[in-house]
Amino acid sequence: MKARYIVVIVLGLLLFLAWRFVRPMNIFVVSDQFAWPIDTSQTKPPLNTLRAEECGACHQQIYKEWKTSIHSQAWTDPYFQADFKFEKQQYICRTCHTPLDRQLPELAVDYLDKNKWYPVLEKNPNFDEKIQREGVTCAVCHFREGKIRTAMAHSNAPHPLSKLDSPNRVCVRCHVVSGKRWDTFFTFPPCGTVAEIETSKGKGYEEDSKDMSTEVVDGLGCVNCHMPLEERPLVPGGKPHQTRRHLWRGGHDPQMVKGGLTITFQESTTARQAQRVFTLNITNTGADHYLPTGTPDRHLVVRLRILDGLGNVLDKIEEKLIRTVLWRPIILDLKDTRLPPNEPRLYSIEMDSSYQGEAMFVEADVRYYLVAEKRLKRIGYQGKDPLNYEVYRQRISLASKAGDQPE
Repeated sequence: MKARYIVVIVLGLLLFLAWRFVRPMNIFVVSDQFAWPIDTSQTKPPLNTLRAEECGACHQQIYKEWKTSIHSQAWTDPYFQADFKFEKQQYICRTCHTPLDRQLPELAVDYLDKNKWYPVLEKNPNFDEKIQREGVTCAVCHFREGKIRTAMAHSNAPHPLSKLDSPNRVCVRCHVVSGKRWDTFFTFPPCGTVAEIETSKGKGYEEDSKDMSTEVVDGLGCVNCHMPLEERPLVPGGKPHQTRRHLWRGGHDPQMVKGGLTITFQESTTARQAQRVFTLNITNTGADHYLPTGTPDRHLVVRLRILDGLGNVLDKIEEKLIRTVLWRPIILDLKDTRLPPNEPRLYSIEMDSSYQGEAMFVEADVRYYLVAEKRLKRIGYQGKDPLNYEVYRQRISLASKAGDQPE
């Protein structure tokens, strides 16, 4: 009888695992801030359409900045659209990439499951296709309960204002993702940038943005890097104030990534005279979170190569700095080789006498990948812009033993 129970349990477990391979689990828990869009029903003049161009009529400089940002492309971005289609246009994707109720062609009136992945949808009579195309538009961050929330609630604006206790509070609505389930074993939840910051500071992390204290949110420092301060008027002819730039530069911006890294490449000393060693030192000195951060397939590739005079590769080493996750039948962090804050990472290549004068240069390069190449092929991405770029390249001539030398 006992053996029969064991067989049933084992068979049940095997069937469960097989089902999970066929139909893998969703990678995060849908909390209330994702499940329901931002309510815009209390909109009153002079706030009308809530489109960005309406805000830009007065806040001209901020509007111009927003138009250059990836936030403004949250819906129209070719990679997102390819991925959205591949993932069968999950409703939950819309509530983060187009969070306003009027940006959604259909609204969830209920959910069929407690995890909120299967909505009951009704046609939205107030759907506005123009504001949908604006993605994370002005009102997504600033409009709540009929008022514009801002850190400068004392200004003489023509529209009603409410005080924002911390500018970082805006970020956590979409950038705090929960992964707490019985069958998930994340070190950090997917896209868990906030969790990475909190952990690097040695603090406990609460995965619900509504429950995060003002002290915790203030300590995140998101806006310090991604929305730097600038002295300027909010409107043309107005009094200059300390305002924040609305650019949100991050992984899509090569200069932002380069600014977060300190990299050196030079010849190292060695006790063996017949051997030369060249070492790349790369450190995340500009971010309180891992580099790269964001979706788990973002990664850096580090290459060191020994080249002959024609540029042919005689020897090389290549390392991928990436977060490796097992997605099915359970979710499990396997390995994380990304760069944590302020921890030097060394990569070396050796050259001995066996090259017999062929070798002319040693070269190091670092490349940033926003998406894994295999993923692009899998989802049928047809965008023209490459989703990777060079972060660093340095070539050392073997004619001398000097350190960092220009190409």
